[in-house]
Amino acid sequence: MPVLNIAILGSQELCRSIGKLTDSRDVESYVFKEGAGPDRRILSLIRPLNFPERIRPLLSALNVADYGIIEVNSIDAALGESMVAFSSSGIEHGDLIINPKDGAWIDPDKVNLVKHEAGLRSWNVHHQMPDLNEYRTVLLRQVEKQNSVGELLVSIDQHFVVKGIGLVGIGYVRSGVLARHDNVKIYPKKANGIVRSLQVMDDDVDRALTGDRVGIALRGVSDDSLDKGSQIVSEESNLLIRSEKSHLTVAISVFQNKTPQAGDVIHMSFDLQFFVGRIESIEENTMVVNWDRPIDLRTTFDKPPLLVQLDAGPMRIIGPVSNIQMV
Repeated sequence: MPVLNIAILGSQELCRSIGKLTDSRDVESYVFKEGAGPDRRILSLIRPLNFPERIRPLLSALNVADYGIIEVNSIDAALGESMVAFSSSGIEHGDLIINPKDGAWIDPDKVNLVKHEAGLRSWNVHHQMPDLNEYRTVLLRQVEKQNSVGELLVSIDQHFVVKGIGLVGIGYVRSGVLARHDNVKIYPKKANGIVRSLQVMDDDVDRALTGDRVGIALRGVSDDSLDKGSQIVSEESNLLIRSEKSHLTVAISVFQNKTPQAGDVIHMSFDLQFFVGRIESIEENTMVVNWDRPIDLRTTFDKPPLLVQLDAGPMRIIGPVSNIQMV
């Protein structure tokens, strides 16, 4: 089922006008389905909660999103940081919807200036809230058939045990195809299991494709095999590399006033994981990072990992990582 995953910074009212609320944790999930069978198209909105106070939910949404929406209530540091975050995540298409608070006025020219500086040149700017029925139709036109190439990788953000079924993980297929009865391996615990059944958007399916929000019932594994940020790959896969140190090439973001230095603690957000490390050395846009624990990471990707400094507000985004070499 073709799906468009949309990271949205906007009001509940805007989200509810597009889709139905299906989940609420660190992020809220809204879903709209049109059509049936192989012709069904799905909009999946991922709304991070408590931004700008907390940036991690936004980073998780950006990890899996292909499209972006930002509701512009004011022009401030949080708007600049959010635009840089979307740009650094490689989200090339999206909408900025101007909707000022309490009857105030926002200059569209200033919004355009900030979006260009932040790297969102191809995004649309709506000078007012669009007709939301028409807007949903426009979003549905962005839904494309999934390109499920590459090795299997599923990133997990929720897990629980169901009586009579066993361990269930919820997450996103980041690449490849997952099928019922597949033999899989779960990282970081390196547990082997078998896919018992699959659900995509509450529908039982035989296969889950790249981009799908999937529920996976597993057998042959212990109840503690999954954690938030666990990665599922094919049993014989060598996609993930374990290391305690990495050489990273990063493009320092615009609006960043705090230059990373040796000794700084940084975080990296990738595939619904959040790694903590310390910079051992840095030269121009290349740094060596020691992680606080061994990490399992793929080193080839279409959507870049993001480096952040949590103490570097108001611009916590260091920038996107273009190259990773594990040591």
